[in-house]
Amino acid sequence: MEGGGAVPRSLLPDIHQGLPFPGSPTRAALVSGSYLYYHYGCDGVDDRGWGCGYRTLQTLCSWLAAAGAGAGPGGSPRPVPSLPAIQRALVEMGDKPPAFAGSQDWIGTVEATLCVDHFFGVPCKIVHSPRGSGLGEQVGALYAHFQEGGGPVMLGGDADSSSKGLLGVCSMPAGHHLLVLDPHYYRGAGGLGREGMQAAGWVHWQGLASFDPASFYNLCLPQFWRDPSEGGGAGEN
Repeated sequence: MEGGGAVPRSLLPDIHQGLPFPGSPTRAALVSGSYLYYHYGCDGVDDRGWGCGYRTLQTLCSWLAAAGAGAGPGGSPRPVPSLPAIQRALVEMGDKPPAFAGSQDWIGTVEATLCVDHFFGVPCKIVHSPRGSGLGEQVGALYAHFQEGGGPVMLGGDADSSSKGLLGVCSMPAGHHLLVLDPHYYRGAGGLGREGMQAAGWVHWQGLASFDPASFYNLCLPQFWRDPSEGGGAGEN
């Protein structure tokens, strides 16, 4: 499959590590394995205002590559696709018209599902919540995903159209929180460092009550798992 060139040097791995919980959880599950934090402009392309879905998809792909999904001959990892490669693939699959290639059109969880299958041969499950206030009904699916060794999840909506990555879930007597990875950071992440990214809120715990109650949400869960006991990440607490 077509990839997308060299990995940008500024990418930080696993920027959620060391981030404290928002309280004393009664239950928690986090992503297993390793991913790279893709964000606006990380490869020199200024995609502010339109690229958040692509960046979240790239983060998902980086985890899949590290976990060995779709490995080539000799076990060589699949490259994370570039923005142009993603757009060309969607055109080739017939999902988008030819004019989509080279455009600044958004993508969401449906396009991410097509691309994960195209580049890595991994199917995805889309879980739909018709309103933000109903996200709590999907907590069980997220616990199952992360406890089984699943990677980052993509979250997207309509009124809340900003794509996000999800890296974990935790529960407390007051309610549930999701561990959100925000792709909207712009400029080089390497200089800011993991602690700086956490302090600035680019990865943070977000209570379910703070999601837009008027927006629907889709969750894209790649159906590929690694053994959480292998290390390199945190499973259930």
